[in-house]
Formats: sequence, structure tokens, C-alpha cells
Amino acid sequence: MSQLLDKPPTATAPLSGPSGPADPPSDAAPALSPADLAARHGLTVSGARPSLPAYVRQLWHRRHFITAFATAKLTAQYSQAKLGQLWQIMTPLLNAAVYYFVFGVLMNTRHGVPDYVPFLVTGVFVFTFTQQSVMAGTRAISGSLGLVRALHFPRASLPLSYCLQQLQQLLFSLCALVAILLAFGVPPAPSWLLAIPALALQFTFNAGLALVVARLGAKTPDIAQLMPFVLRTWMYASGVMWSIDTVLKDRHLPHAVTVLLEANPAAVYIDLMRFALIDSFHAGRLPDHVWAWAVGWALLAGVGGFIYFWKAEETYGRG
Repeated sequence: MSQLLDKPPTATAPLSGPSGPADPPSDAAPALSPADLAARHGLTVSGARPSLPAYVRQLWHRRHFITAFATAKLTAQYSQAKLGQLWQIMTPLLNAAVYYFVFGVLMNTRHGVPDYVPFLVTGVFVFTFTQQSVMAGTRAISGSLGLVRALHFPRASLPLSYCLQQLQQLLFSLCALVAILLAFGVPPAPSWLLAIPALALQFTFNAGLALVVARLGAKTPDIAQLMPFVLRTWMYASGVMWSIDTVLKDRHLPHAVTVLLEANPAAVYIDLMRFALIDSFHAGRLPDHVWAWAVGWALLAGVGGFIYFWKAEETYGRG
């Protein structure tokens, strides 16, 4: 009995063949790769780019965040100033006053332009909308790296929220613009309603452009330093302080230059807003096919910019 208890258990000898250990049974399950294991358990790559329709749905689900973020940025913009939110109206008005003195008085660009002050203020406000949207877009990703790296959300939310912030800023400025129009004898008219589709098309264009520069700025932050010079040159070529149609009548410019000036997207949206709001800016002063140009630029920049930004979705905040 004691011999049986003290006897150690006999180890089972491994199966072996003439040339070494035998192969495992043929019915044993093969080893799964990490990718197969992830697929079996429903795991996905963190931060992977979703499909384009899924990306659009994600943005729509976060529409309240985009709106709230834009409103919060606008409210905080002048929170440290004593005049507070009044600067939302005073800043573009002061810019318009400087441009009036330099260009309207010293350079006499007001010659031959009826209702020059409403003409100038409208141009300044509308171009500022595009200018600030682009400038905010260049820093939308690079200036929010903490948020981008801490939370998972569609990164296009940031450039879009900055564009929405600039639209809200423009709506404040339009209140001052209406007061200026009335003060200079421009009566309200049904054509003012045309400002709504014009602004909608411009917002689409601005958003697409902001998405493009947001991707460029995320990879090359120096874009933010170069952009003010590009935008200033663009402003001088967009008829903000001078009338494009008046200049083109007095000079025999090459046809290509004429087309470039008239089809310039900033000039297109400025002309549409002037046509909508200023009675003396009649249809004869608009370039041919101006609404077609406005829709085309909005679709090209809006759709193209969105796809361009989406293609680099998984790279933002890395490296």
C-alpha cells in the first residue's frame, strides 16, 4: 500500500515518429492572425477613417456640438475687452472707415460709383467673412491639438464650427450695414431677400476653403504665417474698394484678365450682396452668369474641400 502511495505518477510520453515529434491531430484549429482575432471580436482600428457617408452622418450627429462650439468661441472672442461684443460691429466699421479714407478719398476710387459708402461697407463685410473663415481654418487643427488628441470626433467639426462663428459675426455686422444703408437713403426692397441664398452659397464656399487650409495647416503650420499676404492680395483684386465694371470699361484689358476679375469667387459673392442690398447696383453692373459662378464655386470648394479634408482624417493630431 505504501509503495503504491509513494510511487510517482507516470508521465505520458509524447507521441513521436521516427524523425521526431509527431504532428498534432489534423482536426486541431489553426492559429488566428491578430487581424482575424480583431474581426472575430468586433474590434476596429482606433482613429481609422470612416467611409464618406458614415463621416457625414457623424458630423450630422454632432451638429449641436458644432453650433455650441461656434457660439462659445464668438462669445469669448471679446470677453476681455471693456466694450465686449460691441467690437463685433465696431471692428468691420473701423476697417471700412480706413479703406474709405485711403481708397475713396486719397485714391478717389469713389469717382463714378453711386452710393459709394454702402458699396464699400458691403464689400468690406462680405470679404471679411471669407478672409476670417480662411484664417480661422488654417489654425483649426494645429491650434486645437489638445482637443484633437483627447477626444474622438470627426475633425471636420472644427473648421466648420469656425466658419459658423464667422457667419454669426457677419450677421452682427449686417445689422450695422442695414443702419448704414438706411442712413444713406437706400430704401428696403424685396431684393434684400436675395442676400439669403447669396450668403448660403458663400458660407458653403468658405467652409470648403477652410477645410482645405485646415488640412494644409495641420501638416505645415507656416501656412498661417503666409495666408495674410495671400488674402490681402486677393482683397485688392476683388473689387472691395473699387468697382470692377467701372475699371473694365475704361481700360482695354486682355479678355483672360477680364474673365479672371469677374469670375473671382470673392468678387462674385460681393457683387451678389451689393445687387441684393443696394438699389443703385442694378443688374447691368453684374457680370454674365454670376449666379452660375456662385453656385459653381460653392460646389467646387464645398464638395472638393470636404473630400480633400476627409481623406486625411486619420492623420490629424499625429506625428
